[in-house]
Amino acid sequence: MIELEGLTKKFGSFWAVRDLSLKVRPGEIFGFLGPNGAGKTTTIRMMVGLMKPTSGRIFLDGKDVFRKPEEAKAILGYIPDRPYLYEKLTGGEFLEFIAGLHRLGKEDGWEERSQRLLEYFDLLSCRKELIESYSHGMRQRLIISAALLHSPKVLVVDEPVVGLDPRGVRLVTSLFRDLANGGMTLFLSTHILGIAEDLCPRIGIIHEGQLVALGSMSELRKQAQSRDERLESLFLKLTQDENPRRQSFGAP
Repeated sequence: MIELEGLTKKFGSFWAVRDLSLKVRPGEIFGFLGPNGAGKTTTIRMMVGLMKPTSGRIFLDGKDVFRKPEEAKAILGYIPDRPYLYEKLTGGEFLEFIAGLHRLGKEDGWEERSQRLLEYFDLLSCRKELIESYSHGMRQRLIISAALLHSPKVLVVDEPVVGLDPRGVRLVTSLFRDLANGGMTLFLSTHILGIAEDLCPRIGIIHEGQLVALGSMSELRKQAQSRDERLESLFLKLTQDENPRRQSFGAP
């Protein structure tokens, strides 16, 4: 469903992403992890068509993101790490705007789907309020609703639970499982390793722009040459950061 072939992005002499190749199966929740600056967000921006790669190709359900952008984006939902929302619109108006971008008409059932999403995320009662009055968590739930409004086949997610309270996190993770069970493919990037470990049957780890590990937890253990059961320890070993610097910041 998702295929990256030799994906590369270079800024001057700096390689942000280098020769990245992987495949994500239909209905899979794939975890994409890495330290800060490893190339995760750059990869995602290329996948969703916001940044052109230096070389390589990206396919979503067989559709080339840059050669057939409209076809690829028609089946794509995207939840960015820092969503932009039009604050002078109400929540309901924003979803109507998103429906218009996807050329959805009443016959597509977007209004009923909008209602269900707002109800699921406890936003129905404030759908007529301006977004500028929404809390960070409410905005995050609204952008997730917008990404799902057109029933995409592929959902690309960059830090989905930032700013959400524990109940919001549970709602989102439960929803992701249901979407995958229904056949949607999810590409999930997060710094919260517990969520990745809980949700993702397979995980890819990127470090300094290159894929350094790929597979299930048992396969990651083999690649890390470790028996550790925790993803955090495997992650640190695979990114060569097992012994973070220790420094005292107490009073002199």
